[in-house]
Amino acid sequence: MTPMKEDYLKIIFELGGTKKKVSNKQIALSLDIAAGSVTEMVGKLVQDGLAKHTPYAGISLTKQGIRYAETLVRKHRIWEDFLVDKLNYDLPDVHSEAEVLEHVTSERLVDSLESFLGHPTHCPHGGAIPDKNGHYTEDSHTALADTEDGTVVSIERFIDNHDLLVYLHDIALKIGQAVKVIKHDPFEGPVTIEVQATGQQIPVSYKAAHNIFVK
Repeated sequence: MTPMKEDYLKIIFELGGTKKKVSNKQIALSLDIAAGSVTEMVGKLVQDGLAKHTPYAGISLTKQGIRYAETLVRKHRIWEDFLVDKLNYDLPDVHSEAEVLEHVTSERLVDSLESFLGHPTHCPHGGAIPDKNGHYTEDSHTALADTEDGTVVSIERFIDNHDLLVYLHDIALKIGQAVKVIKHDPFEGPVTIEVQATGQQIPVSYKAAHNIFVK
């Protein structure tokens, strides 16, 4: 399987494609690519039996696609945990390294690494880590962009994207923070949030708000 197909499987998994239909727009926003490219790749995943597509509804993963995605995500997120926890990498810098390492990691190595790290359940950007039997706590798939004004939520996780993680580092938004949604600006404008601990108001870009998940 090509690395591009694997990236699509992982992002559909991250966006909730194990339980619901994910739109081409969501995939395009998360991968920062044109919607036309998504349509083409979705067709290939369906042809390979890894995904199901319903016109005007979206795409979800088949059982085969879910298992494949779980294996990829498990290796990727365990390496991210190792890089941050043991080698003191900054969060925005771990994705590209983990992307390389996951492709050369055997099942034996990832199992040993998981044990060495104390069986972590979540990666540094909040995503659940499947164990070797495919068990994990289901992530929230409620995007900040879809949260109503006036709602107080907790930041649960971020999509695994280098540019996004750099941006969130710059605006000092962190996993676990309680925030109140103040307003959604029209015409794909920012979502303004207020950090409950400090009262600081932060405008979060339209694209980033679709890649931040809350509960």
